[in-house]
Amino acid sequence: MQIRTLSIFGGLALASAMAFAQSSTAAQSTSADQQVGIAGQPAPGNSAQPQSQRRHANPERQTKALARKLNLNRTQQSQIKPIIADRQQQIETLRADQSLTPRDRHARMQGVMQDSRTRIEALLTDSQKQQFEQLQADRRARRQQPGPPQAQ
Repeated sequence: MQIRTLSIFGGLALASAMAFAQSSTAAQSTSADQQVGIAGQPAPGNSAQPQSQRRHANPERQTKALARKLNLNRTQQSQIKPIIADRQQQIETLRADQSLTPRDRHARMQGVMQDSRTRIEALLTDSQKQQFEQLQADRRARRQQPGPPQAQ
């Protein structure tokens, strides 16, 4: 009788230990799943993606920022948003193109950026063009400063 009781308690203890181990592993797995979303992509709101990509990858947000800084009307906003979206698509295509040397990739990206700036400037009033050029100059100056990038 004592052996049978000890066997039952031993079995229960073993089962409890296994259940605890599984729940601990599941909790760790859930935590990892929250950090990495579907198909290995970073989950929304996660900092696995570089800050520069999170901040600049949204044409809607960029258009709104320009609208606020340059006082764009709705027509200008609707014309500028596709230019920014097209620029973003071209930049991402260039980043993915492994056949380019870093120097060629950089040169092509500069060309895409210049083309989008020219297309945007064509839609602006003279006053807005001056403000836009000042924004570009401020951005260049910030990139030249040593240290961590400052929030925009």
